[in-house]
Amino acid sequence: MAALSTLILLLCAAKDVMPSSPHWKPTWPSYRVPVILPQSTLNLDKPQFDAEARLEVVSPCGPACHKSSPLPTYEEVKNYLSYETLYANGSLTETEVGIYILNNGGDGSRGRSRTKRQIYGYDSRFSIFGKDFLLNYPFSTSVKLSTGCTGTLVAEKHVLTAAHCIHDGKSYVKGAQKLRVGFLKPKQKDGSKGSNITNSAMPEKMKFQWIRVKRTHVPKGWIKGNANDIGMDYDYALLELKKPHKRKFMKIGVSPPARHLPGGRIHFSGYDNDRPGNLVYRFCDVKDETYDLLYQQCDAQPGASGSGVYVRMWKRQNHKWERKIIGIFSGHQWVDMNGTPQDFNVAVRITPLKYAQICYWIKGNYLDCREG
Repeated sequence: MAALSTLILLLCAAKDVMPSSPHWKPTWPSYRVPVILPQSTLNLDKPQFDAEARLEVVSPCGPACHKSSPLPTYEEVKNYLSYETLYANGSLTETEVGIYILNNGGDGSRGRSRTKRQIYGYDSRFSIFGKDFLLNYPFSTSVKLSTGCTGTLVAEKHVLTAAHCIHDGKSYVKGAQKLRVGFLKPKQKDGSKGSNITNSAMPEKMKFQWIRVKRTHVPKGWIKGNANDIGMDYDYALLELKKPHKRKFMKIGVSPPARHLPGGRIHFSGYDNDRPGNLVYRFCDVKDETYDLLYQQCDAQPGASGSGVYVRMWKRQNHKWERKIIGIFSGHQWVDMNGTPQDFNVAVRITPLKYAQICYWIKGNYLDCREG
């Protein structure tokens, strides 16, 4: 156990982070990324697709609960990062993985659902209207899942989202076999006036163009039990589309500590279900963090689950500013803070191990996944 703790500390070490420098600007750190490779693949029985799609996951286990949980063993970490792959024809496989060089892990915290509340005081969300915004980066990277959640474009044919949008922890949700991803586009209507008006009273008419999903990867850390019983540490999934989407996508990156984020703030856009057909953008401060989770109070509603949480920082190697996804918006948590209920919205952090796994899912070559 001591050896595992040491390896985790080494994985957390990042180079080129100097927030005390007078000329410092928020800079993407260089992380020591491990290698995760498939070891064996087993064919499973076809799933039943009988779970109801849930647009959020709730858990009362907060920062103190997660921080006090014991570290998993090396074998447990390998099991959590092994994964199921669901194909469009309904076939299902399970892939065991090996972890090399360095490793870390999350915890399997437990909790039960409680009343939800995801708006904190004044609603600070912004509905994005007009094709000049919706079709431009970074808003154009947000897509809608046919199960009701949000996803983010992270490669030419890949979408990052929350695992609970596909699987409830016990079974795949209805519609997962015929999962589609929707791209918001303006309706073609000749003779329409005011098409560039971004006033909420006269938004431009938009529609979704859908692309089928070829296959879906979900980590076993999510599948091993009911979602509310294992926490949110592994609430992420990667979708591979049947054809390229031809839009600019956003790269993934290892999540820096909250104190190194620009202003300690995160951003994400999603399709909240209380504003149907609208893309909703928000930003807020991070209130607390664990190794696997970011706790914040960004205003959000079900439907925003699966949104890519991103920040913009300086990329020293390329001498330019760059946005990267550092987490996946998961859902809501009630936390007992010294006997007083406190609620947070929670995002799953992209740790070095999760980066290595997701990057390998995308690229299929660990040599392209050595720098987070």
